[in-house]
Amino acid sequence: MKNSVKFFLGIIAFFIIIFSVPLFRSKAAIIFSGAGILAAIIGFAAQAAVSNLIAGAFIVLFKPFRVGDFIKLDDFRLGIVEDITLRHTVINTFENKRLIIPNSLISTESIFNHTIDDTYVQSFNNIMVGLHADIDKVKQIITEEALKLPYIIDNRTPEDISNNRPQIKIRVKEINENGIYLRAFIWVTDPYEEFRVKSELLEAVHKRFLKENIDLPVPKRKIIDSSK
Repeated sequence: MKNSVKFFLGIIAFFIIIFSVPLFRSKAAIIFSGAGILAAIIGFAAQAAVSNLIAGAFIVLFKPFRVGDFIKLDDFRLGIVEDITLRHTVINTFENKRLIIPNSLISTESIFNHTIDDTYVQSFNNIMVGLHADIDKVKQIITEEALKLPYIIDNRTPEDISNNRPQIKIRVKEINENGIYLRAFIWVTDPYEEFRVKSELLEAVHKRFLKENIDLPVPKRKIIDSSK
């Protein structure tokens, strides 16, 4: 906004000078006709810059995200909003690298904003076991290990609690020749800690699977001798 104010003040000052100086005032028609041609050339060459400025103004005005928000455009473009200018938005990734995205591009993207309203998020945790694994035992292990982790919250309604619905929901996602795919739905208080929760849960569950002798998926390959 400060840069915008400076720009418009400069434009106003230019017109004040033109109409205040007699020499310039008498030549105003020539100056403005030449300036109009120059402005047309610059405007055509600066279409992208102008679209970035307009998109930046809309971002500042409507606030789809703010400095400090955790946003995600896709699996590769995500992080904390570090700065919003009228030309571009700077995102600090979790690798501590700066991702600079033009505002005209980011304003047309679908954005996940994890902190615009509620800070807690639902984490999807995919876990695979062997075809001969005891599903009930597997669900019990996942639930026990998940409840030990920090940043886990109970997001059940009073009705869910009265009906004894589990805090950690686990669903069988798919069964095929490779094994049984399960998904654990876990509510995390801090979106910045979701990756840590996923990692610690997978590690703890795997150790319990080994300790409890849970059948694990083992890739099977059939080799065909084409010479026979």
